[in-house]
Amino acid sequence: MTWLSDLGATSPVVAAPMAGGPTTPALVRGAAGAGSLAFLAGGYLSAEALGEQLASVGVVTGPYGVNLFAPNPVPLEPVAYAAYRELIRAEAERYDVSLPLEPVADDDAWQDKVDVLLEHPAPVVSFTFGIPGAPARAALRSAGCLLVQTVTSVEEAREASEAGFDGLVVQASAAGGHSGTLTPSAIPADRPLSDLVAGVRAAVDLPVLGAGGIGSRDDVHAVVAAGAEGAVVGTLLLLADEAGTSETHRAGLLDHTRETAVMRAWTGRPARGLRNAFSDAYDASAPSGYPALHHLTRPIRRAAAAAGDVERVNLWAGTGFRAARRAPVAEILRGLA
Repeated sequence: MTWLSDLGATSPVVAAPMAGGPTTPALVRGAAGAGSLAFLAGGYLSAEALGEQLASVGVVTGPYGVNLFAPNPVPLEPVAYAAYRELIRAEAERYDVSLPLEPVADDDAWQDKVDVLLEHPAPVVSFTFGIPGAPARAALRSAGCLLVQTVTSVEEAREASEAGFDGLVVQASAAGGHSGTLTPSAIPADRPLSDLVAGVRAAVDLPVLGAGGIGSRDDVHAVVAAGAEGAVVGTLLLLADEAGTSETHRAGLLDHTRETAVMRAWTGRPARGLRNAFSDAYDASAPSGYPALHHLTRPIRRAAAAAGDVERVNLWAGTGFRAARRAPVAEILRGLA
């Protein structure tokens, strides 16, 4: 556990960044207090909110990092957008919400968030969705940040290694939420995490953290035995006391009759979640297009979450979701380590 130990971590279990609400400063503080490297989720936050969260976690003793969505947009033709908008319009009418008429494109305030991190550097900065450009990498490294790239294949690991990253998060298809694939037009192969970690370790000489489908202490041991320095858990923390997971999402996770699937229906990028009425009805027709579909379905998701409607909200979850339980985050993480 040399790499994690150098950061001050005493546990091989890492708290994943979960954008959209579940990761809170309290969750990061609790995880860091338990000896785990814990990541703030910069995705979907404004630059101002990211700065506030950094200030909140920077006062504690313990290892932490920040994850950003690196720009890697998936273009969507207006005709395909209009067709999908029309297809899901009845779901919007159910809650009397309006859907964007035209595709919305943004880069998640990328440069503004980089600027925040240059002013208030975190010990580790990780990237998902794309490999950031050389100027951003150089600036963050000069500010003292270790740089970590999320990859989903050996080929992506080689690309990240050539770009000079300090470490990798190797994410298997079993992971909950968005896949970090660099080529979102294709669904990543369903390869066991330990096998993927071993393949990456054989191909590149970088420290590796393994993520995806971890549900037990045995799973943590297996990924470390495959060559990872640590195991990244997200889904198992969704029910933690400090998590900002909505009550609707929590209710879905507690329904162990549900199954997970990789879907595009919600955001136009591959993401694993619990199947429900919306995903079953629309996923086969959903085009590839991010962030346009993310913005398109957001009014429906927000309204459904507020109404407690588990059938019309994205219930991100990895394959190990049945092992998630309500408890303080430190207790959950210590149980895995």
